[in-house]
Amino acid sequence: MDELSEDLDLLPATRRALSHRIAVAQSEGRAPSVSAAVARGGVVVWEGSRTSVPGHGPDGNVQYRIGSISKTFTAVLVMRLRDEGLLDLADPLEKHLPGTRAGEVTIAQLLAHTGGLAAETPGEWWERTPGSARPELADVLGEEPFRHAPGRRFHYSNTGYTLLGSLVEALRGRPWEEVLRAEVLEPLGLDRTSGAPQAPHAGGWAVHPWADVMMPEPLEDLGLMAPAGQLWSTTRDLARFAGFLLRGDERVLGERTVREMRTPASPPEPGIAESGYGLGVQLTVDGGRRLAGHGGSLPGFLAALWVSEADDVAAVVLANCTSGLPTSTVAAELVAIVAAAEPRFPEPWQPFREADPVALELCGPWYWGTSAHVVRLKADGALELGPLGATGRAARFRAEADGSWTGLSGYYAGETLRAVRRDDGSVGHLDLASFVFTREPYDAQAPVPGGVDPQGWRGIG
Repeated sequence: MDELSEDLDLLPATRRALSHRIAVAQSEGRAPSVSAAVARGGVVVWEGSRTSVPGHGPDGNVQYRIGSISKTFTAVLVMRLRDEGLLDLADPLEKHLPGTRAGEVTIAQLLAHTGGLAAETPGEWWERTPGSARPELADVLGEEPFRHAPGRRFHYSNTGYTLLGSLVEALRGRPWEEVLRAEVLEPLGLDRTSGAPQAPHAGGWAVHPWADVMMPEPLEDLGLMAPAGQLWSTTRDLARFAGFLLRGDERVLGERTVREMRTPASPPEPGIAESGYGLGVQLTVDGGRRLAGHGGSLPGFLAALWVSEADDVAAVVLANCTSGLPTSTVAAELVAIVAAAEPRFPEPWQPFREADPVALELCGPWYWGTSAHVVRLKADGALELGPLGATGRAARFRAEADGSWTGLSGYYAGETLRAVRRDDGSVGHLDLASFVFTREPYDAQAPVPGGVDPQGWRGIG
């Protein structure tokens, strides 16, 4: 019998469902055109488009403006600076970019939109006016750059990402787009992503809300605001970028760093319970599925990119209209179509070739007080701690060189797990962030805080 394998190619029924979804989106959203792509396993497995011009549908090589997806590219550049040791995310902006009037904000707060800065620039609508109208950072920030105290709440800020772009330029000594091309676009092979449109590209249109007519939108160079929304790209390039956001690429950022970018760094927006933000990455839950990516819009264009780590599926949707088509919703539904119709094959179970004897010694049941837990050693070398009952705290732990373990998820993320040994060398108990886990409930031989009643367990009477 042949070994089970997962074919990356989609079934005809799945492909039809994807094509039908974007056909409905283009029709109901009244968009001049829609272009979309789905990737699975890091490979583009479907492309589709729909257009109001018969026989002239865009393909995956046609550029659209991607708006705020540009922020994720800017965040990648900042994380590269961090990984190189040129800055710390806890650094105040003033340390590296002095004289902005927003210098107290930390780099992490700018990445996560928790710096309290204004959402938009003062003066005219910046997306429809030339960047030359805001030649200096003072013009971008205005006299009163803050709307909230730094670090207190999520408040989406385009101006914050202008500051991050200027930070990149200050530390690299080159223009933002030049740095982006050399450090991200070229290594990842994103040769159809650029600051200015390159043929073939779509034109941006405004569609009348009450009549089936439209007019062209102005095309402006955003100047200093470019790191917040300047880029043009294609569905193929963005699908490749989505794979990078899942797996990393050591030429740009490693897997651990892109995972850090996808980790929640700010609370959900008020009124949107399932929405949050990482470091340059939007986060949401759609139909129980956790998604990471970003949406984007500029006059004449809408864009969305979502990835599902659990399903290893990514979707990109681009449209050339100012409003009316919910690209983020459509992209999430494209992910759901593939995940539901063709669920991901789990990796085959594999035993260890050589298990760590110390880690193996920790496996099995443990008790936090009377709450039963179990420790399991996984094939990737991580320890998993989880409750045996319906409720309780679960976490994964990474081995450290000193013999301890560091929490990677849940309540114990960042906390230290240590095996405490008896005089004879055997493990007496586990210490997890001061909590004592014992092999028996309230083991009298372990240093249980508060002590253990010397009469032990007993009934009533």
